[in-house]
Amino acid sequence: MSEKPYDLVITDADLASHQGCAATNIAIKDGRFAKIGDVTADQGNAHINAKGLTLLPGVIDTQVHFREPGNEHKEDLQSGSLAAVMGGVTAVFEMPNTKPPTTSVEAIADKVARGRNRMHCDFAFYAGGTHENAALLPELERQEGVCGVKVFMGSSTGNLLVADDDGVADILKHITRRAAFHSEDEFRLRERRPLAETGNVATHPIWRDEEVAISSTRRLIKMARAAGKNIHVLHITTEEEMHILAANRDIASVEVTPQHLTLAGPQAYDELGTYAQMNPPIRDGRHRAALWKALEQGIVDVIGSDHAPHTKQEKADAYPHSPSGMPGVQTLLPLMLHHMSEGKLSLEKLVSLTSLNAKKLFRLKEKGEVIEGGHADLTFVDLKAEKTIDEDWLASRCGWSPFTGMTIKGWPVGTMVRGQQVMWEGALQTPATGQPIVFE
Repeated sequence: MSEKPYDLVITDADLASHQGCAATNIAIKDGRFAKIGDVTADQGNAHINAKGLTLLPGVIDTQVHFREPGNEHKEDLQSGSLAAVMGGVTAVFEMPNTKPPTTSVEAIADKVARGRNRMHCDFAFYAGGTHENAALLPELERQEGVCGVKVFMGSSTGNLLVADDDGVADILKHITRRAAFHSEDEFRLRERRPLAETGNVATHPIWRDEEVAISSTRRLIKMARAAGKNIHVLHITTEEEMHILAANRDIASVEVTPQHLTLAGPQAYDELGTYAQMNPPIRDGRHRAALWKALEQGIVDVIGSDHAPHTKQEKADAYPHSPSGMPGVQTLLPLMLHHMSEGKLSLEKLVSLTSLNAKKLFRLKEKGEVIEGGHADLTFVDLKAEKTIDEDWLASRCGWSPFTGMTIKGWPVGTMVRGQQVMWEGALQTPATGQPIVFE
């Protein structure tokens, strides 16, 4: 029997890109896209008929917290990446606020070793920027599997706080790649801490008010401009910040989370209690509408889940002793597909927000686009499927989601990482083969 030219051929696929959607066939060999277009099923050793399905370039979640090392009771690299592939995500950027934090060459190498062939999707890690390691950051940025530097300007989970302008400016002076920022003003947070009423989670956005975010982002832009550096501002929540960022597109890229696009206060706090508690907070409908408007106008570059799991027991603590954060890597794509079904964004925009823009901003070498020679990462979706999010489907160790009970239109059917069918119809298909992402 003669050897066939391709490992796998996908036929009858509706392939989505940032430019549109077209029926096509795809050939894969050695984990890469070998041919797009003129190829037939009999040319592959294996065949997938994708009739009725839409193929997206593999979805990339550029902000997750998988809690390893140090807090594996909430999540670890294996369980978090399982949640990712179950939700159609093929690659993740993981955050540095672990125990110990990811602030040294050794800590980065340890995480990469833990992830390799143990994570179900491909991965990169942020190096944490601190007062102590600013001069070391150019070396950390060059380590295998590093997507950039992350800086916490306001306190959240962990001990990586750089609240002062001098500390932030020192980090900006040293970095060579685009750095990501959690932008909240720590000094205002400390001042307003008494406004967080015990047992009343609805005071969370009063304590961490709009000005906490706005003043921090204004300061950050000014410092980045002075340093001549590119920044990525995470989980934007306010209308005013979107105006600031729109005026500074040349240096600042913008992330929004599905939860800030989906939930709004005060209803979210009434219905979900501390399950709605995250930093920066879920705000009212005015801000949610402004995020959608900014997305429509092209101010938003990427959708990141800020997957930040805590156990149900931890979330049951009385506010503000309850921890901030919610899981989201598995629901990122279903939520955005649902919003698409409601006419809030186009398929082309979804592709840009979940793969192509991540490729461009962070200079991914082999991912983020379906092109010959690139990694064969694909997310198969059924745009017509309707399913309800339930706890049985969730793979995160924390075992809950703020979106359980929500009926979704549009659903991930399959996840392919470097030509391997990892998830199909809700079931894991292959052992973990995750590898560090390569950057230009």
